[in-house]
Amino acid sequence: MDTNFIIKEATISGIQKAFMKNQINSEELVLKYLDRIARYDQEGPKVNSVLEINPDAIHIARALDYERYTRGVRSSLHGIPVLVKDNIETADRMHTSAGSLALKDAYAKRDAYIIEKLRKAGALILGKTNMTEWANYMSDRMPAGYSSRGGQVLNPFGLKSISPGGSSSGSGAAVTCNFCCAAIGTETSGSITEPSGNLGIAGIKPTVGLVSRRGIIPASHMQDTAGPMARTVEDAALLLGFIAGCDGEDPVTITGKDKAYSNYTQFLDRDGLRGSRLGVPREFFFDGLTEEETNIMENALEIMKQNGAVIIDGLTIPQAQELNSKKVNLYEFKADINFYLSKLDSHIPVHSLSELIRFHEAHSEIMLRYGQSFFEFADSTSGSLTEAEYISGRIKHMSLSKEVIDRTLSEYKADALVFPGNKAAQLVNKAGYPLITVPAGMQKDGKCLGITFAAEAFSEPRLIRLAYSFEQYADKRIPPPI
Repeated sequence: MDTNFIIKEATISGIQKAFMKNQINSEELVLKYLDRIARYDQEGPKVNSVLEINPDAIHIARALDYERYTRGVRSSLHGIPVLVKDNIETADRMHTSAGSLALKDAYAKRDAYIIEKLRKAGALILGKTNMTEWANYMSDRMPAGYSSRGGQVLNPFGLKSISPGGSSSGSGAAVTCNFCCAAIGTETSGSITEPSGNLGIAGIKPTVGLVSRRGIIPASHMQDTAGPMARTVEDAALLLGFIAGCDGEDPVTITGKDKAYSNYTQFLDRDGLRGSRLGVPREFFFDGLTEEETNIMENALEIMKQNGAVIIDGLTIPQAQELNSKKVNLYEFKADINFYLSKLDSHIPVHSLSELIRFHEAHSEIMLRYGQSFFEFADSTSGSLTEAEYISGRIKHMSLSKEVIDRTLSEYKADALVFPGNKAAQLVNKAGYPLITVPAGMQKDGKCLGITFAAEAFSEPRLIRLAYSFEQYADKRIPPPI
């Protein structure tokens, strides 16, 4: 084997080619990633993105290598190391804790549906990534990427000076730092797209219903979904094909039964921008951008124009600001988390949101560094979702968000809407619609900015085509200096 194989910026297809040429095997690849994690994540600059390593990773890699040589390859993920967010259940020797010390001793009895699919494809679950505790549903003061169990995820482009963004910050930081081939994050309101943009990678937040939620610690049953995070659109699209699909135990996935693809790489088209119509809503969504961020966006739009896209500039999305609220989700959080916690083993100290709040109060020095304001509001609700404020708010947010997006796309005959960074997350997630973020540029201080494409439900093939084409022509991916 060629021990000089370079894993920095290696793509999944590139690694598979190296496997075929006997330049490296899965066991050696795992060891290389573990070495990088030891040197750059846990020592040195200490990015702190990886919360836990799979104790069986090396043995699993060795078994997958043996299978490759004796039986053949299961799929294009065979032997590929993937990290997953700590709110996704894995029935192995790793914990599933949502970053909380309250669940530090919790082991899942069963793989999440998407983990089952990844293992079946031959992917290797390398470890769990750190995250914003309870997916940022604990406190309005908690910084992105902080958890009581894992500490603070840092942005390798700016370490303490730049936020990694979003609750899937550990997954994003691990990917951008080349600690894995790709990772799985989850999103309720921007937790995949924000860290992807801030960390200079590609992230796909799928349509709610495309990917099963079974086995994922919930935040909002109306908006939660898992999605891929990778250094390239190609790798993200490849990973999406393996986790998408109908799960009989998650009823929402029936809506995507005939709309899911097992291979999203078929939609990669370098000239995918040509002839497309892209709407750019500036009002509200461009508010607060710095001069550098505005220039990055203008440059990105110019690249799209030069490569055949028609830019419909300055269109408006009515009532967008009105939909920029998290309150409705907090009602859902109590109902969802109570059900999840109630199923945990008796040795776990919390089995309801009320017990979780009391656990925090009893260990306030460790657990309440940033308070628990979201928990307290959520616990003040009935947990039965019967409040008129919740019912009317959810109906309004769901129907209005869908209506304004659908109407805007139809009125301007747009293939997609384009936004800076994470600005559209609240609006689009309330509709349950997909988002794809790709790198658009970097500011002088090292802060990355992503550009985000959005459209109607199950428009992933079109969005992948557009995002991939932009990525190929713009080429704005910059690895961190480690």
